[in-house]
Amino acid sequence: MNRLCVLLLLLCCWTLPANALGLIASVDRDQLNSGETVELTLESDDVTQFGKPDLTPLDGLFEVRGTRQVNQLNSLSDDNKGTTRWIITLQPRQTGTVIIPSLQIGDYHSQPITLTVTQSVASESELEPVFIEASLDQPKVYVQAQALLTLRIYHSVALYDDSSLTTLHLDDAIVEQLGESRTYEKLINGVRHGVIERRYGIYPQRSGELIIPAQTFSATQVDSQQATAPAPLGPTPGKMVHVTSAEIPLSVLPKPDAWPATAPWLPARSLSISETWNPEPDHTLVGDSLTRTLTLKAEGLSSAQLPPLPATDVNGLRRYPDLPQLSNQITENGLIGSREEREALVPTRVGQIELPAVEVVWWNTHEDHLERTYLPARTLMAAANPNLAVDTPASGTPAALNETSSLWIWQLSTLFLAFTTLASLGLWWRARWQPAILRAAQTGPSPRTLLDDLKRASLANDPQATRQALDAWARQQPETLADMAARFVLLSDALDGLNGALYSETGQHWQGEELWKAIRSIPAAEREQQDSAEPSSLPPLYPK
Repeated sequence: MNRLCVLLLLLCCWTLPANALGLIASVDRDQLNSGETVELTLESDDVTQFGKPDLTPLDGLFEVRGTRQVNQLNSLSDDNKGTTRWIITLQPRQTGTVIIPSLQIGDYHSQPITLTVTQSVASESELEPVFIEASLDQPKVYVQAQALLTLRIYHSVALYDDSSLTTLHLDDAIVEQLGESRTYEKLINGVRHGVIERRYGIYPQRSGELIIPAQTFSATQVDSQQATAPAPLGPTPGKMVHVTSAEIPLSVLPKPDAWPATAPWLPARSLSISETWNPEPDHTLVGDSLTRTLTLKAEGLSSAQLPPLPATDVNGLRRYPDLPQLSNQITENGLIGSREEREALVPTRVGQIELPAVEVVWWNTHEDHLERTYLPARTLMAAANPNLAVDTPASGTPAALNETSSLWIWQLSTLFLAFTTLASLGLWWRARWQPAILRAAQTGPSPRTLLDDLKRASLANDPQATRQALDAWARQQPETLADMAARFVLLSDALDGLNGALYSETGQHWQGEELWKAIRSIPAAEREQQDSAEPSSLPPLYPK
């Protein structure tokens, strides 16, 4: 019986998210004052669903001020995707934490949404038909930190769609408008007002007192007699209205004394660092490309204010960085700036490669203290790449030879000399009874052919073909490509340029002439070129 209950519970947990995915709920804001309205949007991509959502769960908590339905059809390639949205205007009936319950359309259920409703301060004075309010989220702020300015225009009369608002400009601060203006309704002293709200992010650039200037809103008030009449063809009749907000002082604090002098100034409400890898560096080979992406996010700062992250300059890794990607996200608390840095990392040696920790120092403006955020260090294990390795004899290296092995060298040399002498005599004797010229059969491409292929690919500025030809040529050399790059600086620089063109995700226009010059500077390659240019020592078979 207990197992059956657990199974049913798991089945319910499995089916709920699937239903929730068919009907997605969202609001234009989750914090509002009493008497204000909020827009609830229900979205479904199931074209088989018709009708309206069941709004009975909203009774007692909200007053439904209006509903409308929007149907949209998106054509992507050969697939047509339909979307239906139900936009519902709600006014909370109580203050505090108010939950929009789950709503149902057909077999789908939306997820609940939590709202915070604050009690409005009632005004005893008689209000004008149109008035404006300006407010800051805090009276003081650190230099270059974010201060939120909110402008609200209230109107209890109808206005024509010709309104305008002065442009906010400050000489000693950077001003960012946070999204477009949004509209809603609010009940003030028993009178329903339309509200036009606009928000700004202000980032002061010097300490001291900053004055937020007055803002002026202008619009044409609809005449009560023309409110129900058809739209006029000539000039818009009605009274021109101009309302101005009050100036607001803002105290700007300098950098605190506890801030380190060598670190870039970062005042934020919160900050985080994350990393991703493609592919995951679990099984890494020498010469493979790993893409590492570091993302820095800060709440209360724009992306332009975020500093570059420390470069991954590690012995055993070649680094090919891309240009940083900057983006901003608008939330109820202002901006969240994001800086994404992507780089290709190519291991150049076998073994452990230690990546240091990434540290960012910042000032927590919410708790007013210094903080350090770390990305922990990690270790990469690079294994040998069989595609880049060169077969070596099993007898060991010359460095391992001692005095005893030297004797064997002389003995083998004597034996080799005697063998070559006898072989030469045999070939001479055989040559007397054979044709003058015999072509030797080749089982594979010669070094000269591979070098020609490398020359053609590099001078054609084709990085992919050049890399293939380079690997094929290197496999016939007495030492590995990495060893040759360590001995020849010109070749090492040319390989950096080739790898940059191959592994950088932004792409680079690569010129192969530098690589070909580097290959020609290697003594072994020079000998191969000379051999290819030398004429045959044999006389022509058919002289002219």
